[in-house]
Order: sequence, then structure tokens, then C-alpha cells
Amino acid sequence: MWLHYEIRNLGDIPRHWARVTPDRPALIDGLGRRTWRGLEETSNRIASAVVASGIAPRSHIGFFGKNSARYFELLFGVNKAGCAITPLNWRLAAAELAPVIDDAGCPLVFVDREFADTLATVRKLCTQPFRTVVFDSTSTAPGEIEQWMDGGNGRDPALRVHPQDTALLIYTSGTTGKPKGVQLTHGGLDRMRLCEHLEPAYEWRDGDVMLTVMPVFHLVGTGLSVQSLYNGATVSILPALEPGNLLKLIARDRPTICALVPTAIQMVVDHPDAKTADFSSLRMVMYAGSAISSTLLKRALTEMKCKFMQFYGATESSGAMTLLRPEQHDVNDEERLRSCGTPLPLIEITIRDPEGNIVPDGSNGEFWARMPNMFGGYWNQPDATAAVMRDGWYRTGDAGYRDKDGLLYIVDRVKDMIITGGENVYSAEVEQALAKHPGVRQCAVIGLPDPKWGERVTAVIIPAAGTSLTPEEIIAHCRGLIAGYKVPKEVRFVDALPMTATGKILKRAVRDQITKSG
Repeated sequence: MWLHYEIRNLGDIPRHWARVTPDRPALIDGLGRRTWRGLEETSNRIASAVVASGIAPRSHIGFFGKNSARYFELLFGVNKAGCAITPLNWRLAAAELAPVIDDAGCPLVFVDREFADTLATVRKLCTQPFRTVVFDSTSTAPGEIEQWMDGGNGRDPALRVHPQDTALLIYTSGTTGKPKGVQLTHGGLDRMRLCEHLEPAYEWRDGDVMLTVMPVFHLVGTGLSVQSLYNGATVSILPALEPGNLLKLIARDRPTICALVPTAIQMVVDHPDAKTADFSSLRMVMYAGSAISSTLLKRALTEMKCKFMQFYGATESSGAMTLLRPEQHDVNDEERLRSCGTPLPLIEITIRDPEGNIVPDGSNGEFWARMPNMFGGYWNQPDATAAVMRDGWYRTGDAGYRDKDGLLYIVDRVKDMIITGGENVYSAEVEQALAKHPGVRQCAVIGLPDPKWGERVTAVIIPAAGTSLTPEEIIAHCRGLIAGYKVPKEVRFVDALPMTATGKILKRAVRDQITKSG
């Protein structure tokens, strides 16, 4: 709407560009290129088939698969049918995924053939029935999804979509381990585009190609791709992060923009093929998840020869809240590189104490944000929504400070979240899994600095009396209960854990204790 008057909701993106640049490629994946005309036609077929199948408007329709052009066809098609897409985390264990599908109430889940057997296992654990439609992201041969699409009339239903309607339902774990469905509305995403449109650091050029590497079940994967498509750029899609394949894709599709986490940047420059790779097409690497070290930035700037820009945001904010812009990346200023920058236009961030009072610059507090692109609340969790909202301000759960120049710094996570390899892991989820082992009397999970992962998930355990535990036993126990990236990479055994007078474990003291012990 802000850049293109005709674009007011997600479904309008292919409608607009199919009219303006029908033969320009919109998507590239392992099966080839999809033009804007092709994306418009396929998303219309999907939309009409959803309507013909009798699925009620505003339903949540699941997507279970790695990154592919099919995901974006379904994203736009589902939204044209007046429903919302729910991208499911394929890295979760079946026992973790079933509550998400139940909570979303998905009447239909599109599943890549690679995960069809896994979804069959998940279905047995779900309390509500749902239909599945299988697609194959590695083959052009007609299959089940093509037969399903033939059930519609192939035309755009042209349904009215309201700004407050949910376009994306993205699940993020809470500190209690219960999944929370973040409702991202058409209006919120539209206003996110306004904030970006007013931001000089965002530059879109004719012929831009965005390389999507991060998983679409994260807002980084879907959100940045939608931002690119809104601006008419082509999106080149890598199914999952593997540095060798990423380098091959750079050579094949010549992307101009790419989004990575610092861990992935490290993996790319460390890969043997990076020495002979041609990065000359890249204009910008955007990164998030953690600050970048001056050592890594110097190396990346030297070898990749492009600009770098950090962004900080949350699923609830529909996109980036702050940017550390390219001109602020001084390799000789390690302290500034720890900053997450300053807010985008129309976005406000204040630093507050536990009582909600604004603290002076230089003092630590919680980041509170106010913006026009706020999420529509947590699905079916009004209490959780109320807990993070106060008088129009969103309590991010991130703690940090603002310096005298106005730059923001995150120093800790109020909710004890660990960021490992760009993935968010809440300590409570891992602790709940550990507690199910009969030999664990008490435990705490912390993140410790790691040169490869940014932070490594570390379990600190008091064994039950008379038991003899090994790290290997604990890790194997966790693998059956939680996703692989949440499983502790290190296990320490102790005789006692530091506690408060009220019986709460002091995580900071645990970190200090483990760090000092080496």
C-alpha cells in the first residue's frame, strides 16, 4: 500500500507484480524459476481449491516442509482464500509438534514428501483430526497436490480481506514450554512495509535477488522473503542451511542480498570452497540472532566484499525493530559492534525497570517497544498476550541499555532464552525434559559462549542420591523428547546450585560458577 497502492494484503503481492512484470522471475528453487505470472496462476489454483474444499475463512492451514517455492505458492494461495498459513517447525520432535497443530486447529496440513511419515506419527498424537495433502519439492512430476488443486476452478476467489485478519500464525516457544501462536495480521505486515519504506538503509534495485536461507517457520525466513517480494525482487530459495550448497546457490543465482546469522557467516567463510567463491554479486548481508565479533566481521568484509547490516526484532513485531546500519559497522570498534542499532522510523523503544519506569541511559532494563506493526496477540492465549502488553507497549523480554549516542545494546534475556546457531532455545523447555529422567534431582540450563554456535546449551545437574549419570546418558534421554538443537551440547554435574531465599535458581550465578570452574 505504501509503495504500491494496489498491495494491501499478502495476496495482493502476486496480483500486482503479475500485472506489472509478469515474465520476471519471482521464485527460484531446485526445480527452476517461477515467474510472477506463474506464481499468480498457481496461487489462484490453490486458493480456489481451499474454498472448494469447504475450509472456513480465517482457518489456520499448516505447512510442513523445508524452504521451497511451493511454500510461497501456498502462502499466497491460502491467504487469497481468506485463511492464514502456519509454517511448522520440521526440527521439532513429534511430541512437540502435535500440541502446535492441535492449538492452531489446522483442518489441513500441506506436507513435503520428505516429512510425510513424520506427520503420520504426529497425527497419532494429535487430539483433533486434520487432512493432509502431500507435495514433492524435489520433483516436477504431477502428484497429490496437483490432483487436489484440480478440485477448484482455478480462479482467484477475490475474497475481502480485513486488515485485522491473520495472515501468518507463527509459533514461538514460551518460557513455560507451552507454544504460543503469534498472529501476524495483514494490516500489521502492511505497516511493517511502511516502516521499511521510510528507512534509508533499505535499498531495493531493479533486478535484486534475495537469497532465503533461514527456515520459513521463523519470521526471518518468511518475513524477509515477503519484504523482498513486496518490492518486486526475486527470491532464491535454499531448502536448509548447508554452507557448501549456499556457495553453489550464490554462484548459480547471483543474489544481491542475503540474510544469515553470525554462526552461518562463520560456517560460510570457513568452508573450503569459500576461498574460490565469487561473492561479487552480493551488495548486502543482513544478520540477526546475535552480535557479530570484530574478528569475524573483518574476515567477512575482506572475503565477501559487501556491506553488512544487523537487525533486531521479534516475531511479535512483524519484522525488524532496530538496525545497526552499514555505516555503523566499524571493525575497529568492538563495543559498537555489540549494539543492535537504533529503531526504524515510526518504532519507539524505551528501557524500563520491573515497575515500568524508564531508566536513564547507560542503565540496564527491559526493552519496551511501541509500533504500528504490532502483532494481533497470541492465538487462544489472552493472558499471555496481556502479560507482554501494557498501554500499547510490547514488553520484549530482552534486557539491555541505551548509550549516550542512542545506540541500543542487549545484554541478557529476561526470559532466560539461549540463542544457539540462530535458533531460540528457552531453558525451561530443556529443564522440563531433563526433569523427566529419574536420575536428575535438580537442574538448570544456561547458555555459555561458543565460538561456533554463539551459545551452547549447557545442562547443570544435581544427580539423585545413589545414581551414577554420564553426559552421554543425559543427552540420549533428551533426544527423545526435544528437538536436536535444544539438546544440551554440554552436561556438568554439581553438588549444589545457587538459590535465592525463595528457592529460585540464580542462573547468572550458575553461569559464573561454571565459567570459573572451566
